Amino acid sequence: MSPDDTPAAGETIGQRLKRLRLERGLSQRELAAPGVSYAYISRIEAGSRQPSVKALRRLAAKLGVTADYLETGSDLDAESTRELQLIDLELAVRLGEVDGAEAGLVAVAEEAAAAGDRRTLLRANVALAALAQDRGEARRAVTLLEHALEDEPFDPAGLGEIYSQLARAYAAAGNVHAAVDLFQRCLDEVADGDDPALEARYATTLSYALSDIGELARAEEVVQRAIERAQQIEDPYMRVRLYWSMARLAQMEGRATVALANVRRAIALLQATEDTVHLGRAHLLAASISLLRDDHEAASDHLDQAEQLLGSSPPPGDHFELLLRRSRVALLRGDAEEGAALARSALELVHHSPADQGLGFSALGDALALLNEWQGADEAYRHAVRHLEDEGRWRDAANGCRAWARMLRQMGREEQAMDVLERAADLATRATPADARVSR
Repeated sequence: MSPDDTPAAGETIGQRLKRLRLERGLSQRELAAPGVSYAYISRIEAGSRQPSVKALRRLAAKLGVTADYLETGSDLDAESTRELQLIDLELAVRLGEVDGAEAGLVAVAEEAAAAGDRRTLLRANVALAALAQDRGEARRAVTLLEHALEDEPFDPAGLGEIYSQLARAYAAAGNVHAAVDLFQRCLDEVADGDDPALEARYATTLSYALSDIGELARAEEVVQRAIERAQQIEDPYMRVRLYWSMARLAQMEGRATVALANVRRAIALLQATEDTVHLGRAHLLAASISLLRDDHEAASDHLDQAEQLLGSSPPPGDHFELLLRRSRVALLRGDAEEGAALARSALELVHHSPADQGLGFSALGDALALLNEWQGADEAYRHAVRHLEDEGRWRDAANGCRAWARMLRQMGREEQAMDVLERAADLATRATPADARVSR
């Protein structure tokens, strides 16, 4: 039964009081209590009198309900009611049912702010930021998340998902360096601690961000340490079973507090079983670095391990990365047809990420050029460079231009090739840090 279908929905206090009294077979005289006469009850039921707080408590006690339920029709207090509304809206956002979600989240955020409910306000702003990111409004997402976090203590363990969301927003807004700084700060905080899984998670995401800005040596160093540290992680399911067994034993011995503490540890560990996913992502990045060295054998090995760790139904973003890198491996092996097929499959997975579309079109252009499908390759390179340049991916855009120019020369279109190479040079200059240019 939904909340709108319950008997309490839409009732006045008087109507609710009368319904509960009749359901319990009580007359107004039988319900009366000291300070709450049957005549007073009659006026409440008629709607001509609002009960005092003291009267609500006495009547609720005799009816076997809470005073909150008698007054509002809900057993939840205001904070719990906000949390229930927020959970419903968060689920709607995650499931893509976004109609009306933004207005609902804004209302919850405003109510939480007025009540000083910081935790609900934080979660509402995070959900609003997720909506903004889905619409491609990266800068608004950054503003919402930074505002949500400004009064929160720095907590890489407790707020990791929010930091990751903020870093994605930074990158989408063209500020990858801010994402690098955030992940580096998180990694510094948890490095060499007692949670290698958390360290591996931040190291992997930092490596991705570093590779996006071309700091490949630093990215490789970080990702290698992530893989080494992740090997120290015990089987989380085994630890869950141990805590669960300890909880059951404590419960049988009558030690309820100990039992509850161990159950909570088991639940927390179950929520942390994404360790293998993050290790799979580390192998994805290692494959990318191997491809930059044209080492397709090492890349293929890393991709095999990533595929095994990510499972048969990886998240769409990871699936895209797998297909894209498989396409690059195929091209290095000289199998252009497979490379083109894999690139097209990768492109089918990305709809709201222009940067990923740019990378996918770049791989498709390389494959079609090897197949001498000049017109298709020309169109793919054009799309690739436009998307990558729009997203501030200067290095990737420059590489796309160079490949495009090589193909144009093969076609005998020298003048157009020179124009594209000039564009590549300009993009490469943007990709080079300013202090490095000055030192030359």
